[in-house]
Amino acid sequence: MTTPLTRARTLTTFPPPVMEARRWISGVTFAADKPLINVSQAAPVEPPTEGLRRAIAETALNLPEAHLYGPDLGLPALRTEVAKSVSQTYNGTVHADQVAITSGCNQAFCAAMISLCGEGDEVILPTPWYFNHKMWLDMSGVKTVPLATGDGMLPDPKQAEALITPRTKALVLVTPNNPCGVEYPQGVIAAFRDLARKHGLALVIDETYRDFHSDSGAPHDLFTDPDWSDTVIQLYSFSKAYRLTGHRVGAMLAAPERLAEVEKFIDTVTICPNQLAQHAALWGMQNLGDWLAGERLEILDRRAAIEEGFDVLAAQGWKLLGVGAYFAYVEHPFAKPSDQLAKDLVQEAAILALPGTMFMPEDDPSGQRQMRIAFANIDRAGIKTLFARLAALVPDGASA
Repeated sequence: MTTPLTRARTLTTFPPPVMEARRWISGVTFAADKPLINVSQAAPVEPPTEGLRRAIAETALNLPEAHLYGPDLGLPALRTEVAKSVSQTYNGTVHADQVAITSGCNQAFCAAMISLCGEGDEVILPTPWYFNHKMWLDMSGVKTVPLATGDGMLPDPKQAEALITPRTKALVLVTPNNPCGVEYPQGVIAAFRDLARKHGLALVIDETYRDFHSDSGAPHDLFTDPDWSDTVIQLYSFSKAYRLTGHRVGAMLAAPERLAEVEKFIDTVTICPNQLAQHAALWGMQNLGDWLAGERLEILDRRAAIEEGFDVLAAQGWKLLGVGAYFAYVEHPFAKPSDQLAKDLVQEAAILALPGTMFMPEDDPSGQRQMRIAFANIDRAGIKTLFARLAALVPDGASA
């Protein structure tokens, strides 16, 4: 007899969306002349550069301590490099003791939330939200308060303020956004910082995709404030920048007092970040600046291809709600809800994409009309093919 799960924390949330979508293609055979176009996940599928792979191999062979436990908050050299990089990028001041290295950006979010929230506390998330943020809040007994975005898929600080209660502990922003791709303007970000400070809250800003921002300058001025760490917690991932998704290495920037609490979580869950991954991230930061600049230009070109080629879908009633970094977020013209449409696209068009229902509260009907396209792994030609397949699906019975 299995142990009952009626009180298990995992039952408070939904199955992992990407894993759920992968099950839709299990056992499906795709024609050679119509292979699967997988736009379901925002993760590079190519391996790291040969130089980075060699650096990982040399570290594994020649640095014995890379196979041992390391400091809970990460390698001092990597923390220092991150502080230096952020200070330069944002024209601000960040110190190494304000940096923690984590096992991916998801762990950074979890660590931040557990250091901020207790049972029954509240966190405000703009919708559409990044589903793993919602999942962790569910499993940790924290109430997610959805903040609907408006024009341009941007959150409104005034609307956010109306949602704040005595139980609110944090406001969360993701920019460039997942799932919408939208880059939040500096003024919006600053307004949320001011709002958080006014109410004694944390502003948690997830910048996983900052390396692919369309603006080559600082995306915001949060770090120019000498007191930034009394309010701001920044999250970052090395996975997208250096193709290190499987190595799980991310970062959190926060006050040293906050990181002392985060250290308890890391020590309990992973003890320390992966040592080889940290050396890989450090090598990447020190040696792959020009290469990463080229990757950014390629992603920006794919974004341009989405915008330039969308007319073929617009003619069929599709709407482009947001685009940037790795994502395009769209509204479809079909009568069927997006969760059914996404499954049908596998069979009818050999396309795997995630429905808007995976990024929205169950009681928000807009998710049924929306879909996310993660275009990091399809080039201009692939985008053209994707749009052609979608345009070929005549929306019979579509809603007006």
